[in-house]
Amino acid sequence: DLDVDLERYGNQPFVSVFFGGGTPSLMPPQTLAPLLNRLASLGLISDETEITLEANPGTLDLDHLTGYRDLGINRLSVGVQSFHAEVLAALGRIHDADQAIQMIQHAQDIGFRRLNVDLMHGTPHQTPEIARGDLEIIRSLGITHLSWYQLTIEPNTAFFSRPPTLPSEEALETTEETGSDLIASMGLEQYEVSAYAKPGEEAQHNLNYWQFGDYFGIGAGAHGKITTDRGIVRTQRTRQPDHYLARSSFMATEQPLSNGHLSAECLMNGLRLKSGISHACFHQRTGLDADQFRAEHLADADSLGLLTPDRFQASELGWRHLNRILEMLV
Repeated sequence: DLDVDLERYGNQPFVSVFFGGGTPSLMPPQTLAPLLNRLASLGLISDETEITLEANPGTLDLDHLTGYRDLGINRLSVGVQSFHAEVLAALGRIHDADQAIQMIQHAQDIGFRRLNVDLMHGTPHQTPEIARGDLEIIRSLGITHLSWYQLTIEPNTAFFSRPPTLPSEEALETTEETGSDLIASMGLEQYEVSAYAKPGEEAQHNLNYWQFGDYFGIGAGAHGKITTDRGIVRTQRTRQPDHYLARSSFMATEQPLSNGHLSAECLMNGLRLKSGISHACFHQRTGLDADQFRAEHLADADSLGLLTPDRFQASELGWRHLNRILEMLV
């Protein structure tokens, strides 16, 4: 599958490799070795390449962690979600707080310097005090990258068909206020809507994605975005694993992006970054004139002071009303 994309779209050096899309930590290290060895043999990755593995507590032991480290994986993204038993039970997680803490400490002990932890707020059974307790554990563990985001109820999920009782708006506001202050006191700076990092610890994978960079989507159901001589295309692999393995072609769809969708997608991604994206980056990604696009589509945002004047970047006011800016792009 990888070789097909490399042949079709070219083989520029990779900024990052990200094993995600489920629970890749269920795979033993030797399963991932051929893919990384192939990339290394082509000179597409080096010791400096960010290589991340998503991992859930309860799926990894010390031997697996050591194997991933020896394979060249240099960053873990740990799906903790909460350290509170009631919240974890409501979310259907298989681990407890002790398992999550132990896994993080084991990873740190064997040399994983770069760790992200995923935490949710606005979940069933969560009070502002419980949310604060989760963040205090993050502080005690010395985490340098945090994804802290509000639970959203998606269609075709158990919560969608049987909505749980969620915290009140007042409780949610308190959680977000006190949580943001606590995160800042740890030296973690918000660089994206739900991502916080010590300076220099931002995820290259995240930055490339939100800056509308290119990426291959490899594996069953994976999505990709590639710039070609014919424009930008979105790719999607065959979704069902058995069909994916049986097909001679792994690709399910390859859809060109129109100029209208292109500009909207670029900015709906870029505006999620605290730094936004430059006019030059917008032009490079889309081929469109930034000043003309801004005048035609975002004049209202400019007049309301929601954007900074020299970049596609939300102002302090605009950051608080980001959804309003994004709605102007739809």
